[in-house]
Amino acid sequence: MRAALCLLPLLSLPAALAIPAPDQTVLGDVPYGDLAGQVVDSVKHAVHDAVEISKSKASKWYDALGRLHVEQHGINYELVSNPVFDQYQLRVTEPDLCDPSVKQYSGYLDIAEDKHLFFWFFEARVNPEEAPLLLWLNGGPGCSSSTGLLFELGPCSVSDNGANVTYNPYSWNTHANVIFLDQPVDVGFSYADDGTSVNTSPVAGKDVYAFLELFLGRFNKYASASFHIAAESYGGTYAPNIASVIHAENQLLARAQAQNKAAPGLLHINLASIMLGNGLTNPYIQMASVPDWACDGPYPVFDDPSGPECEALRTKVPTCQRLLQSCYNFESRLTCVPALLYCNSQIMGPLVQLGLNPYDVRRKCDRSKDGDLCYPQMNWIETWMNTPATKRALGVNPSREFASCNMEVNQAFALQGDGAHNSAKLLPALVEDGVRLLVYAGNADMMCNFIGNERWVEELETRFQKEFAARKGVPWTTSETGNIAGLVRSAGGGGHTAGNVTFVQVYEAGHMVPYDQPEAGLDLVTRWLFDLPISVGVSEGIGGR
Repeated sequence: MRAALCLLPLLSLPAALAIPAPDQTVLGDVPYGDLAGQVVDSVKHAVHDAVEISKSKASKWYDALGRLHVEQHGINYELVSNPVFDQYQLRVTEPDLCDPSVKQYSGYLDIAEDKHLFFWFFEARVNPEEAPLLLWLNGGPGCSSSTGLLFELGPCSVSDNGANVTYNPYSWNTHANVIFLDQPVDVGFSYADDGTSVNTSPVAGKDVYAFLELFLGRFNKYASASFHIAAESYGGTYAPNIASVIHAENQLLARAQAQNKAAPGLLHINLASIMLGNGLTNPYIQMASVPDWACDGPYPVFDDPSGPECEALRTKVPTCQRLLQSCYNFESRLTCVPALLYCNSQIMGPLVQLGLNPYDVRRKCDRSKDGDLCYPQMNWIETWMNTPATKRALGVNPSREFASCNMEVNQAFALQGDGAHNSAKLLPALVEDGVRLLVYAGNADMMCNFIGNERWVEELETRFQKEFAARKGVPWTTSETGNIAGLVRSAGGGGHTAGNVTFVQVYEAGHMVPYDQPEAGLDLVTRWLFDLPISVGVSEGIGGR
């Protein structure tokens, strides 16, 4: 297991790089104009399948509520399907791990019978019937969202070298129903039967949309809640793509409904906001910020901002940006892979070699003791997730092995140049349509630094751009202790809400804000989800920076 970098790690590129990869097949995309016939066909298939169940030797049955179940590997799953998504089904079980006081569901989204995405859901501790719904994604790419669950913001935290878990009083499911999803396939407990994996963020977004439709169709008590996508690190690339797919599908559904052509069972997903924590979203701007953060930031890693190390970094920026601009213009492997390779090796490479924890430069990193990710808890997570009792409770085949990060998935995305694309360009259409955007970043993180994140938000072309540019950061104090936790810049809402476009610099935090500042992390997400001002001084924060 290697470091799961926000910016993709330096990889040796094989000669086969010049050979185009097979096209990804997008499943579950249904033309609305022809839905009626397809739904009838799907219903016929469902009836046929129900008849075949009685003939099959598989252990399947219907419960008293008419819900279909199957037993596999000694585990009882409920099967959930939707005729519109005939290539997808959910297998659901009900664990009682981590925090037995709340309702939980876990299991798999099965895709075309050969790909399987693992999920784990927790109801809110407070008023779950009225709580918003939040989807959490970790990055990598190739890293499990169980890292966020057990190390950062979930109901429990791994402890005792992986032998136990302890209650987390600052869990984000305090006031939200939270889904942790391992995507794409081959991440965490997710897997592909035939070795075929997803290697681009747009394709991954289609699968997540199908998952949400099936999950909310089955558990419709959460379907009317506001829905929020929260993502960290490379999730800054995933989340805009996923949100863009949901937004586009919502628009298609609205047009179909207006023409009385909507398929039964399709739901409007109440996409309310996107939350990006220390993310990689606009590498053209973010890469250029690296010398500024490393040499002039609050935690400089070089002693002299005018010294040779800093000057060398700055000389690499024009070439990096030229290559990234070519990727932005053409969006091909031939332009994006070289950009990714150059920028990571020439700008990020020297910093990663400094012996510091790249996710929190206030700490040293001895990988012989701290592990490849500089946090020994990452190995503890693997220990706990791989215990037979944990796997059985979660609905996981006991023979399947959990790994926090899959570097083959990481490489597959790298060989597509996925991390060099500009995911920020997907956001203005969503913001203009009322989807709120929160970007937050710990100021001690080297991998996706706060300076670059603030700059790309400032340049985001929406109707709030001028207002955001005119704001200066104002202090944010937490509700529980009154500590100053960071600075907030926000546009929209007139100071009476959390804003439509908001950036938060989190003090004394690295790449994983909920781990470094748990009280502040919970305070931030709670205010954001309920659209409350993050700082009472936001409306007064007019003027230069």
